[in-house]
Amino acid sequence: NRKKMNLKSERRGIHVDQSELLCKKGCGYYGNPAWQGFCSKCWREEYHKARQKQIQEDWELAERLQREEEEAYASSQSTQGAQSLTFSKFEEKKTNEKTRKVTTVKKFFTASSRAGTKKEIQEAKAPSPSIHRQASIETDRVSKEFIEFLKTYHKPGQDIYKQCKLFLDTMNHKRDLSIEEQSECAQDFYQNVADKLQTRWKVPPEKVEKAMDQIEKYIMTRQYKYVFCPETTDDEKKDLAVQKRIRALHWVTPQMLCVPVNEEIPEVSDLVVKAITDIIEMDSKRVPRDKLACITKCSKHIFNAIKITKNEPASADDFLPTLIYIVLKGNPPRLQSNIQYITRFCNPSRLMTGEDGYYFTNLCCAVAFIEKLDAQSLNLSQEDFDRFMTGQTSPKKQESDSFSPDVCLGVKQMCKSLDLLSQLNERQERIVSEAKKLEKDLIDWTDGITKEVEDIVEKYPLEIKPKSQALAAIDSENVENDKLPPPLQPQVYAG
Repeated sequence: NRKKMNLKSERRGIHVDQSELLCKKGCGYYGNPAWQGFCSKCWREEYHKARQKQIQEDWELAERLQREEEEAYASSQSTQGAQSLTFSKFEEKKTNEKTRKVTTVKKFFTASSRAGTKKEIQEAKAPSPSIHRQASIETDRVSKEFIEFLKTYHKPGQDIYKQCKLFLDTMNHKRDLSIEEQSECAQDFYQNVADKLQTRWKVPPEKVEKAMDQIEKYIMTRQYKYVFCPETTDDEKKDLAVQKRIRALHWVTPQMLCVPVNEEIPEVSDLVVKAITDIIEMDSKRVPRDKLACITKCSKHIFNAIKITKNEPASADDFLPTLIYIVLKGNPPRLQSNIQYITRFCNPSRLMTGEDGYYFTNLCCAVAFIEKLDAQSLNLSQEDFDRFMTGQTSPKKQESDSFSPDVCLGVKQMCKSLDLLSQLNERQERIVSEAKKLEKDLIDWTDGITKEVEDIVEKYPLEIKPKSQALAAIDSENVENDKLPPPLQPQVYAG
């Protein structure tokens, strides 16, 4: 019972209840930390309310700026110098509003009668020459596969292709929009096409799902370069912060996270390597669905590793700590950018339900846990946690945790020698410490005995008396010897 209590205390910072993975509104779908705990549908509703309020404020601001522009333009007709000053003032205002991402202002500025302003706006709206560049091999392959797939849908397939081309053209002209607005456009497109497939074209549900997967693959392969980790966001900054955080936590052991995986078992070790490979491979995919597939494969390898180790099916309490351990051990590249990309441009039905949505939500929870990981989460003292984080020391690892099966003998021997030297150093320091303590004890003991002797001598002083004269021996020579009778002579008895 005590052991179970200890395990529970160790897991108190890692355990995530199933209800915490669901939408905060209670709709039954999976939520997401990137959507503040809502599912994509509820998040869009909340975001739509806030956006409508912002749009209303933008319209009022745009009308005010338009009036100021017209007044400034009218007063600028007097002199060329005043016109130049007013125009620069107007340009400064327009730049400030563009920085605030007020896109509705541009619609009003388009109506301006000045030829120079119209020309600038037309150049800004003109598609970039890079859009018409030669398509890459992967893009060509995906386009051919998409066309071949749509042939099986006949008439609806033609309409789907037209809708996709129209969407891509629209997105090419919306490069100046924020990434959230581009995400909103993509989500609206997914919803509209899915509704048309079901209502107008009467496509069966299983074929609708396949069509949506192909549509996502086609449009996101083309849009990947523009919408993955865009410069207008802080995704790259978050990536570096998470990467630095994971590097600082390199000392975390499976025992601290209570990970039920024994890597000494060769099959389990192989599954751990595959899980790490899958989570790293996620960054090489372009399509959100393919990135989700990498997360799902990684999670299944984790479940299998736990099952082999425990010889029983894994639970959610076993899965999340192991996923955290895999992320710490793998340190996947651009982790936050990939999570944000999936959140913004994946088909929402995949994130809200099914195993893909469940595993993705757990990954988001794992990253959030790593960002907030503290001493209490690992059942450590704050002093030890701070020393481990600063690199002053590291927790002693067991030999089974130090080596993987594919490490060569030389490296193993070197690590063993280093470990032995470390142990000898600790023993030497301990011996020196004990020797100093023994020396101090001997000095204290000597001083104590000396003091005790002095106290006794002071209490009982020693008195030395003169020697008394010794008694003379009987046979010794003295003056009275001549008065003694002669010694008896032996006599012979004859008879």
